[in-house]
Amino acid sequence: MKSRDRILAAINHQQPDRIPVDLGSTPSSGISAIAYSNLVKHIGRPDLPVFIYDVVQQLAQPDDHIIDLFGVDVLDVGRTFNDQTSDWKPTFLANGASAFYPKWFNPTKMADGSYVTFDDDGQRILSRMPVGATFFDQTYFPYVNGYPDSYESLNAEMGRIMWARDAHSPWDHAGESDFWKKLRENTLRLRQTTDKALLIVCGCNLFEWGTFLRRMDNFLMDLLCDPYNVEKLLDQLLIRHLATLEKVCKSVGDIVDIIRFGDDLGMTTGPFMDAETYRTLFKPRHKILCEYVKSHSKMHTFIHSCGSISLLMPHLIEAGIEIFNPVQTNCYRMEPEFLKREFGKDCTFWGGGIETAGTLNSGSLSKIREQVIERMEIFSKGGGFVFNTVHNILPDVPPRNIIAMFDAVKEFNSQKIEIK
Repeated sequence: MKSRDRILAAINHQQPDRIPVDLGSTPSSGISAIAYSNLVKHIGRPDLPVFIYDVVQQLAQPDDHIIDLFGVDVLDVGRTFNDQTSDWKPTFLANGASAFYPKWFNPTKMADGSYVTFDDDGQRILSRMPVGATFFDQTYFPYVNGYPDSYESLNAEMGRIMWARDAHSPWDHAGESDFWKKLRENTLRLRQTTDKALLIVCGCNLFEWGTFLRRMDNFLMDLLCDPYNVEKLLDQLLIRHLATLEKVCKSVGDIVDIIRFGDDLGMTTGPFMDAETYRTLFKPRHKILCEYVKSHSKMHTFIHSCGSISLLMPHLIEAGIEIFNPVQTNCYRMEPEFLKREFGKDCTFWGGGIETAGTLNSGSLSKIREQVIERMEIFSKGGGFVFNTVHNILPDVPPRNIIAMFDAVKEFNSQKIEIK
């Protein structure tokens, strides 16, 4: 099987010739720039540049050499942008190592050593990375004091939120006049030069945009105390998301295999909301997004949601979600055996292959091998599994642990065990 066939077989619940692997096709299945910098030095390739393609989370874009070394089966089409040396400028990571930012990213170093981003007028701080931190935090919440009477300025306010203002590729080019034409040309070129599956990250967040605009504490109270205004906001977001989906489907819907939505719906102890609240406020709108994709493209629907979401998964599956990531198995009712037993026939698990915090960062090499093989045995039966860590590889993960993880994946795949 070729990589694309392997990914599609897994999504279609067919047993592929080996378990497909992801590293870096999404900003929730990638690797910290610090961990990546340490890795390329460890394998004797310090010449490989550390491109920080996601500046908010400080994630590195894996080089083709790393993709091939670890047998990765899927690529983000965003990597076809910022492909020239002139698209980048030098910077330093929190540990002092050298790296590169996209040339458009211009954080300001403050007197206390922290970095901040300002609004265009220089009067408003939008995000901050404290001294020693390894990612930026949102600091500006436009509707923190209440919902507006009109949503005429919603686009402008969304544009001030760091997740949109400092978006990763390809969306950092979305304002360019030829963006959609270039996106199609780049994606076609990538399809012609690789046998890997292709993925596009498209956001379409609903719950999360509520928290970005109102702030988490306010929006969580709104779900119960002010559902009228919540629905008005969600409808405005849906209008904008569908407009984007229309362009994405028209541009690359016949080329790309997977479209990735995002909406962090869970905490460690359970969902942010009860199932009835999700069913009433969010499910109908997630269904509209999924149905649009399936009616206007060949792409499979993928959602990133951290935390414990098993209580919501039946509704998400009914809404049209096919793939779940990062499969945070250390949360309430998210045990691998339980998830596979309850939902394994109805969705694909993209992640959950090893605990990023607690095993991959501090476990012994034997523990890493043991957990990887155990998870692959559980999740891979009957397809429906793409190997990836539980969320991004963190800055404190030693290079030898990353290598041990992928060695265990190769060991499992090389056994060619008949999985029933």
